[in-house]
Amino acid sequence: MLQCLGWGAWLLLAGITTSSPADESTARGGRRDQGDPALDELHQDTYGTFASEFYDLRYLSEEGYPFPTAPPVDPFAKIRVDDCGKTKGCFRYGKPGCNAETCDYFLSYRRIGADVEFELSADTDGWVAVGYSSDKKMGGDDVMACVHDDNGRVRIQHFYNVGQWAKEIQRNPARDEEGIFENNRVTCRFKRPVYVPRDETIVDLHLSWYYLFAWGPAIQGSITRHDIDSPPVSEHVVSIYKYEDIFMPSVAYQTFSSPFCLLLIVALTFYLLMGTP
Repeated sequence: MLQCLGWGAWLLLAGITTSSPADESTARGGRRDQGDPALDELHQDTYGTFASEFYDLRYLSEEGYPFPTAPPVDPFAKIRVDDCGKTKGCFRYGKPGCNAETCDYFLSYRRIGADVEFELSADTDGWVAVGYSSDKKMGGDDVMACVHDDNGRVRIQHFYNVGQWAKEIQRNPARDEEGIFENNRVTCRFKRPVYVPRDETIVDLHLSWYYLFAWGPAIQGSITRHDIDSPPVSEHVVSIYKYEDIFMPSVAYQTFSSPFCLLLIVALTFYLLMGTP
């Protein structure tokens, strides 16, 4: 309002203190002939110049854009791992001590009101997903995937596993979706409701399920086969009402985890030390 009054006062003063060339001509020569085309053209040019300058001052920013630019979008908030096992549950797969930015695969979950918030991240330029299964096998599973497309966006999609094939389902329970592709990692965050109407392709998360973890490449925004032949699976069913921090070593760090492997190493070491008879 004050700005409008300011411009009105400025225009009023301009009208009092200045006059157009056409007005000056009228003052010198008496009443101007209304049909004089030269004076009409001069008057229009003067008004056009003033209107152009007024528009530049009022509507153009310093950069020359006619309207203010939109505020920058908030950057993707990094996934916090120090909350794992406390205010959210986490699964890590990869090198011991890895976090959401260094694990081969990372997932977290936490309840927020009537929703569950999931955070996924994987070392891939294609897609990262979690499946909710009644067993530890792929097939007949509700799957949420974060897919990096050719335009650089990360989209949250809903799938249903039919055998070894993932079929996209148009009914998508995800909301408050956000994702980013950075440092050759696909990372995303989304919410989905705890309770849903009965549907074969969408499970109720208040029940406990095995979690299937998978990631892999994408071609033109479409997911392809996962990176490893046997993707990791939670050892037991997962409850959203219990927050755990579970680490699963990747294949490269599982070599000596089996008691049989340890026994074999001891036997070979003893054989080499004693030598052959």
